[in-house]
Amino acid sequence: MTELLPIVIAKLNYWAYIALMMIGLYAMIAKKNLVKKIIGMSILQTAVILFFISIGAKKDATIPIIVHGHEGGSHAARAAEYINPLPHVLMLTAIVVAVATLGVALALVIKIYQQYQTLEEDEILTRLQDE
Repeated sequence: MTELLPIVIAKLNYWAYIALMMIGLYAMIAKKNLVKKIIGMSILQTAVILFFISIGAKKDATIPIIVHGHEGGSHAARAAEYINPLPHVLMLTAIVVAVATLGVALALVIKIYQQYQTLEEDEILTRLQDE
């Protein structure tokens, strides 16, 4: 047990992302209110984005900009010295998609509320079956 504790503490950020993912997934599955489901979806999306940004980070690395000196000499760039920008760029795209998804979901919830005067999933399904 004592040898497991340093491993858990070293990866504490991953445990936080897993907890956020589980909270978001629980809210999406278990809650009956549509706004709560949307909040759960947003929490889940945020946890995934944080996770990917975290795995893209590298300790003691620099940005991948290669500057050639005035001496005119060129040397091979060592990839181990640079941070991979791809996960961060992809997560910028994921943030835009998450905001768009949230906007569409909230617009749909407004239309559902205008038609059924409730946001509870069970009541909406009952009213749909009655029609």
